[in-house]
Amino acid sequence: MILEICANSYQSAINAQNAGASRIELCSNLTIGGITPPNRLLEKVSKNITIPVYVLIRPRGGDFNYSENEFSLMKESIKRCKEYGFNGIVCGILNVDNSIDIGRTKELIELSKPLSFTFHRAFDCLSNPKKSLQTLIELGIDRVLTSGSQEKAENGIELLKELNQLANGKITILPGSGINSKNVKLFKEAGFQEIHSSASKIISKINIDLNSTEPTVSDVTKIKEILNIIKNT
Repeated sequence: MILEICANSYQSAINAQNAGASRIELCSNLTIGGITPPNRLLEKVSKNITIPVYVLIRPRGGDFNYSENEFSLMKESIKRCKEYGFNGIVCGILNVDNSIDIGRTKELIELSKPLSFTFHRAFDCLSNPKKSLQTLIELGIDRVLTSGSQEKAENGIELLKELNQLANGKITILPGSGINSKNVKLFKEAGFQEIHSSASKIISKINIDLNSTEPTVSDVTKIKEILNIIKNT
């Protein structure tokens, strides 16, 4: 089973690599669900991380319906990731009605080639995930990061298993959100080949615009605990 670590910083990426994770999804600002990492982080990770790195392409928090200016920024970010030599792109783009924006998704896929392409948790905003999965298969998406349309993947396990059956090896279902050493066995026993986790710990508490946020870092011990269960169950 592949363990992908959602790394929100250089330290998180280093910790993921040192702990033995299979792959990294690199992003920043997880307090708003993750956005595209800044160039300085992309550059540093590209020079020092040797395990596969997929980069989140999301110009802002909020919904997944983007303006033309935002779409242009996304395309520029993908080009930059290819120049840095990363292994994959993690992205998703929807219409105003929360259906898949097929035209612009096709454009992003073509631009990303030959990098792997993951459709991220915009998938969990779709009203018909089963039908939408077939659309993504037809578009040539490599994998879908999803929590099974629930806040936490553990609560969406039944839909996740259905999606995995429907995928039938044509696309990888990558469960993510709230996966840890206490529940990872559930996903392994259900037959998933890959999982996604931040495996993070809180490093400080600060206030920004009067909203309490909890900056975190992916933790070596937590990653190793997940890997130990994967390997020994």
